[in-house]
Amino acid sequence: FFQRTSKLFLSERASWVQLKEFARKNAANTLSVANMVMGMASILSSLNGHHYAACWLVLIGYLLDLADGAVARRLNACSALGAKLDDFADFTTFGIATSLLLRTPNILDNILCMCYVLSVFIRLCFFSSGIPFMYRGLPCIYSSAILACLSLLTGGNMAVLRLTAVVMILFMVSQTLYPHDRVLESQAWKKVIYAGGIIMVFCSSFPPVCLYYLL
Repeated sequence: FFQRTSKLFLSERASWVQLKEFARKNAANTLSVANMVMGMASILSSLNGHHYAACWLVLIGYLLDLADGAVARRLNACSALGAKLDDFADFTTFGIATSLLLRTPNILDNILCMCYVLSVFIRLCFFSSGIPFMYRGLPCIYSSAILACLSLLTGGNMAVLRLTAVVMILFMVSQTLYPHDRVLESQAWKKVIYAGGIIMVFCSSFPPVCLYYLL
């Protein structure tokens, strides 16, 4: 009886250890998948005319993307799969979903949408600075956050969004170096600001709160 009980206990303990290891390895991947889900939800919202929701879903994806890399490094769970998932999620949320915020029946606006998606694709595929803690070209996550916030603040004013999108495209494909600011691994005050960003999601019925994401 004692031997069977001991074996059962050891088996359950081993299963628990395996479960913890699985959770450690996939915590960051879960955040990347959640980011992709936000992007797909934003796409559907845009296609169904729910512009306000589409913008906020992009901003939620922005928060998730800031977290996934930090979680992977903190848990020592960086992997090739994680990097691919992150790129797919970024392309979905900050490429396709964000471009649809610019969509109108106007053919020129549709061309602008395609140019924006293409610039995000180029940014993700080909722009690696080779310099630690530096980006070459403005990261698409920031350009998307700016567009989503301006869309909310201006009520979807297309003149403002067109101009901003063109500027963001130029910044993304530029050769300018930008510092890699690891928000969740930096000073404590930046972590507090990040936590504030999460709280702002629950105040999304009040459009001006999106100004917080431009800090």
